[in-house]
Amino acid sequence: MKDLFLNYITQRGFYNQCTNLNGLEKTLNKNTVAYAGFDCTADSLHIGSLVPIMLLRAYQRHGHKPIILLGGGTTLIGDPSGKEETRKILTTEQINSNKEKLRKLFAKFLSFDKSENGAVLVDNIDWIKNLNFVSFIRDIGSMFSVNRMLSFESVKQRLNRQQNLSFLEFNYSILQAYDFLELNNSYNCQLQFGGSDQWGNIVSGIDLVKRKKNKELFGLTTPLIMTAEGNKMGKNASGAIWLTSDKLSPYEYWQFWRNVSDKDVLRFLKLFTELPIKEIQKYESYSGSQLNEAKVILANEATKICHGEVASKSSELSSTKIFNDNSLDDSIPEKHILKINKKEIEKGTYLKEVLLKIFLSNSIGESKRLISNGGVKINDVKILDKEHLITINDFNQTNFCKITIGKKRHGMIEVIK
Repeated sequence: MKDLFLNYITQRGFYNQCTNLNGLEKTLNKNTVAYAGFDCTADSLHIGSLVPIMLLRAYQRHGHKPIILLGGGTTLIGDPSGKEETRKILTTEQINSNKEKLRKLFAKFLSFDKSENGAVLVDNIDWIKNLNFVSFIRDIGSMFSVNRMLSFESVKQRLNRQQNLSFLEFNYSILQAYDFLELNNSYNCQLQFGGSDQWGNIVSGIDLVKRKKNKELFGLTTPLIMTAEGNKMGKNASGAIWLTSDKLSPYEYWQFWRNVSDKDVLRFLKLFTELPIKEIQKYESYSGSQLNEAKVILANEATKICHGEVASKSSELSSTKIFNDNSLDDSIPEKHILKINKKEIEKGTYLKEVLLKIFLSNSIGESKRLISNGGVKINDVKILDKEHLITINDFNQTNFCKITIGKKRHGMIEVIK
């Protein structure tokens, strides 16, 4: 591909599918406007939303104008895509509170200045609240085929599992399509970004604009990002990996990236940092403990984008101090230190059992209670999963893993050959 933006996102793993790639490439010869939508279901976003955010960031850095569409209106309904049950409906007050916090979050990733390609944040409640039901169903609803809507994967899955799909949720696709029409009218928006599960909704919007204005718009989807273990991005055993410091400290955010699987390092460097591809490629020959260097770089760069350079450097220094400061090792009684064979830790060992072995609990039952109550941390990251498995990813270059109960009780695992 000749277009620099399309070439960039393809090389880095953002590209999944496009409604008309050749047509989009021609359109991108001039500065264009694109949007991605985010519902206001929480007062923050976790790293599951980081792919579209980084995509919008790359789009802006290539000279184009990004629009953040907050779904103040559609959040009142709930998107059925990828959901196995009907979402809880939030109050208007809850949605407005969430919106204000999300505005601040996006400002960390995008520039909202007054320049030609400055980002814009809009809320679809501004047009949805004024819709007349009869007029909307007649003028917009008449252009949608129920047969086609039933073919959408998100709808089929719910129906095949005989799970409830409310009439309210069924209308979500129509309103999302209407968003594209409104944004095209107001901002000449020509492109919508979304996850692969949004393909049907995106195409519906393109079809609606084609019918109403005889104008071609474009849709581009990103792949569903899974970890090497087959889990969706967004959470780990400790809980959601939030993008705001009031819900997850920058240090815990840094630790998440530092502890990713070896198999994920290169892929995540491409997606979640802005290091040049050539620099990332030099790590392709790395293996085993060599990849720890790449993981630290991933943690530093990802944290710098989300929380700033000061937080990134501080997190790395804190991590280094925890693992490399000999005074920590000396201060922990011998009975609270577990020495474990590398082959054994590669298989994984249960945290609940380790707590018993290093005399930080008196029984497996007590271990489970301590964990579920939020009283246990690994390398200062809170663990809430009672069945958490400690693996080689929890250790650093010096082969130590710190375990803390409360604020003052410490233990340590040391990997030996």
